Amino acid sequence: MEILVHRQLASHLQPHPRDEAALGFGDIYTDHVFKLDYYDGAWRNPRIEPFGPLLLSPAAMVLHYSQTIFEGLKCYRHPDGRLALFRPRDNFTRFNSSASRMAIPNLDEAFLLQALKELLKIDGDWTPAHPGSSLYIRPTVIATEAHLGVRPAKEYLFFIIMGPVGPYYPGGFAPIKIYVENFYSRSAPGGLGAIKAGASYAGSLLATELAAQKGYTQLLWLDSVSHKLVEEVGSMNMFFVLDGTIVTAPLTGTILPGVTRACVLAVARDLGLRAEERPLTIEEILAAQKSGALGESFGSGTAAVISPVGKLCYQNEEIVIGDGGVGPITQKIYDELVGVQYGTRPDIRGWVEFVS
Repeated sequence: MEILVHRQLASHLQPHPRDEAALGFGDIYTDHVFKLDYYDGAWRNPRIEPFGPLLLSPAAMVLHYSQTIFEGLKCYRHPDGRLALFRPRDNFTRFNSSASRMAIPNLDEAFLLQALKELLKIDGDWTPAHPGSSLYIRPTVIATEAHLGVRPAKEYLFFIIMGPVGPYYPGGFAPIKIYVENFYSRSAPGGLGAIKAGASYAGSLLATELAAQKGYTQLLWLDSVSHKLVEEVGSMNMFFVLDGTIVTAPLTGTILPGVTRACVLAVARDLGLRAEERPLTIEEILAAQKSGALGESFGSGTAAVISPVGKLCYQNEEIVIGDGGVGPITQKIYDELVGVQYGTRPDIRGWVEFVS
C-alpha cells in the first residue's frame, strides 16, 4: 500500500454547529473525505479531498447488486482536549471480515488507521466537547464498476466520512421500548447477519418502520428458523439480566460481533458480574419476567453505546422489564464504558488510541 501523499483541502470551510447540546445523529458532515480506489487488482490513489457528491455510472454495480459494506466508530474529545479513538483496530478488522463475505478485496488495516488519523488531523476540530456527543466516523466501500452481469465487481471506492453527533436516540440514556418481531427475519444461517453490509440493514427497514408506527423505538429480531431464539436489535446487540446474570446471544454467524458487545462482556467480568453467551428464547424471557427473575435489559452498539430497555412487546402483549427504568447493572456498565471513552476513567484495558 502506498503512503498517503495527496491532499486537496477545501477552499471554503463550513461553520461548526453552534449548539453541541442540540446535535442530532448523522445529518452533519465535516469538510473533507478520505478516498481510495481499487482497480487493476490493487488499492491505489489514497487522497483527502473536499466532502462532496460522488460521480457514479447508472450501471455502477453497487446500485444493482448492493455490493457495499461499512463500519461505524467514534472519536471523543477528552478533558485535556486530546482526540481519542475507541478500539479502532477492531473496527477495521471487522471491516475486512465484511469485505471477505461480500467478495470485496481486503484492505491494509494499519494503513486505514493511519489514513483515518490523517483525516482527523485536518477535521478533528469538528469533534464536539459536550457530554454525550462525539465525532461519528463511517468507513465505507462501494462497487463502482459499470457492469450489469451478476459477479463481484472489479472496481471499488473506499471512503471515510465523519460528522459531529449527539445521542443516537433523542432521549439519550433513557429506557426505550422494543417490539419483538416474529414474522420478518433479519438474518439466516450462512447469510449476512454477522457483517455490516448495506443489504442487511435494507432488509430490516420495513419491519422496523411498522414497529415505529406502533410506538416502539426499535425491533428485536428472533432467529429465522424457529422464531424463538433472541438475536439482536437493528442497531444493537441485546443483553438480559436474569437472576443477576448478564446473558447475551452467542456469535453463531447470524448476529453482528459488536465491538461494544465485547466491551460489555469484559467490563461486566472486571466488575465481578456473571456474564454468559448462550442461546436465549423469547419464552425464557417472558417466564423470567413473570417470576421476577428478569431484572434488566439493555442494548449495546457504537452509535448508542448502551441503551436501557424499559418495555418489550411480544405478540401484542407488552411487558415491563424490572421497574421500567435504568437498572443498576446497566448503569454500572454504562458509567464505566462512557468514562473510558470520554477520558474521565482510566483506560486499564488499552482500548483508547489517541490521534496524535
